[in-house]
Amino acid sequence: MSAEAAGGTLKVEVDRTRCIGLGLCEAASPKHFEVGEDGKLIILQSVVDSGDLSEVEEAVESCPTNALRFVR
Repeated sequence: MSAEAAGGTLKVEVDRTRCIGLGLCEAASPKHFEVGEDGKLIILQSVVDSGDLSEVEEAVESCPTNALRFVR
């Protein structure tokens, strides 16, 4: 499903109270996520292009604390 077909711009965001900085999201989608030296997640690109959707979905689904989610 492309972001356009889903009805607009699709973004990903992090709930910092849940994130433990494990880095599974970074492994799945390094274009969008990076765990900093301080162990905190940095969202490098919050807007999800249709070509990146599957890898960002994998990153969201792989988060063991459910700290990532899609928003419009």
